[in-house]
This record gives sequence, structure tokens and C-alpha cells, in this order.
Amino acid sequence: MSGAMLPTPTTKAGREGLDALLARPGKALIGLDFDGTLAPIVADPERARAHPRALPALAALAPKVAAVAVITGRPAEVAVRNGGFADVPGLEHLVVLGHYGAERWDARSGELTAPEPHPGVAAVRAELPGLLDGSGTWVEEKGRAVAVHTRRAADPQAAFEALREPLTDLAARHGLIVEPGRMVLELRPPGMDKGVALSGFAREIGAESVLYGGDDLGDLPAYSAVDTLRAAGTPGLLVCSGSDEVTELRERADLVVDGPEGVVELLAELANRIG
Repeated sequence: MSGAMLPTPTTKAGREGLDALLARPGKALIGLDFDGTLAPIVADPERARAHPRALPALAALAPKVAAVAVITGRPAEVAVRNGGFADVPGLEHLVVLGHYGAERWDARSGELTAPEPHPGVAAVRAELPGLLDGSGTWVEEKGRAVAVHTRRAADPQAAFEALREPLTDLAARHGLIVEPGRMVLELRPPGMDKGVALSGFAREIGAESVLYGGDDLGDLPAYSAVDTLRAAGTPGLLVCSGSDEVTELRERADLVVDGPEGVVELLAELANRIG
């Protein structure tokens, strides 16, 4: 692809963020969600895999920037496996911040660091079968969290709305919170979100510009983190991996692309433009 095809952000702040990234790529942080951003959304999350051109695009871009951080609600090792990130030449600057930053996997060393699980996760896991019986939902085990998917239910949106309050009550009883997403309600420990993970990592590496791409409600804290960084003088670019299911990100983004295909094209074009 030609660098001339690099899309133009629709906002002044977004254009400033892109300009800063291109001017000093070695000080830029590229933050990316996984599901719906690097990987197409599928009915069974276990079958989610990175877009076929994601790895080549990331391997071309990562050596030219300060770091690429994949920030996901999934366990880090699952994102690494489903993304195919291990032992890929060119990805030495990539980290995976799993469970909203509670876990970290570093491509350079292959090491995974993680704290002990929150006891509330086991408690809600034990109560979920009785609460969900007959709902047509499916539970995804995430180690440090559990996610209730309604996409397979007869009426996914109705099931989502019906379960939101009881799952919020269940989570609260065990010291957890509920993170809503695209036909999914995730019960997880409080205190970490993608914004905390992104801003913390940006500080750690001394990022002078930040791009963040996401597609779901769980990415809104990362958007807010970029807004905060921009207000403090660090340029940033907010990218939405386009979805008709979640309009909040579209409305706040500086640049909307056509799902994971569009994200991969953007990453490849950035790599080409940086040269």
C-alpha cells in the first residue's frame, strides 16, 4: 500500500496526534484492543483469531515506534495465542496487557507476569449456572474474570438487558464490577481498566504521542486516557474500528475505519509512511 493512502483524521486534535506520531515515531505508543479491532468478532470467542494481515502489519510497524501495546480484557496468554504474537520477528517492541492491564506479556522475553486472582471471581462462577439457566447465554471462562455472552440467545439484546441488573447485583455482592460490551457482560475485579493500563504504560516508556484503536464500550476508558494525555500536552489519535453496535466510540473517535480490515490497513500504511 502507498503511504499516500493514509486517511486523514476528522478532528484537529486527531490530525495533531497523527502528525506527532509521524514526526517522532520512535517516541510513539500504538495501543490496540484485540477482539473487534485486531480480530473480527465471532460468535464463539475461543475461535477469535487476528486478521490474517495483522501480524505482517504489526511486524512492519513495531520496530519503528516506541512500543505496541495490545490491551485486552482477555487473559494475556489467550491473546498471545489467538493473535499469534509469540516468536514473530519484528514484534520485539510488542507487549500484551491482559485482563485490562492486570497481566503483562512481553514479546522480547516471552515472560508473563500476573497477580493472584480475586476471590470474588470463583464465587460468582459458582452462582452463575442457577442465575443463567434457560437464558440461552454462554459463559466464557477468563481466569481472572467471567463473561456472559448473549449473542447466541434467541433475542440477544433482550437477554443482555434482562441480565444486566441481576449480574450487576451478583458482582457487587462479591466485590466485582460488570463491564458491558457487544452482547457480553463481564464480571471482573475493580481498579483496572484499559485507560489505567494505557496511561500507565505511556508513562513507563515516556511516550510523546499515543494512538489508541478500539471498538467496544470497554475501550472508552482508554479514549478518556488519551483525552487526558492530550490535555496535558501529549498528542493523541483515537481510532474506532467501525461498529454499528457501539456508537459511542464512533462519536468520540478522530478516525473511523472499517473494522479489523481497516485497522490492519491503517497500521500497514503507517509503517509505509514512516519508512
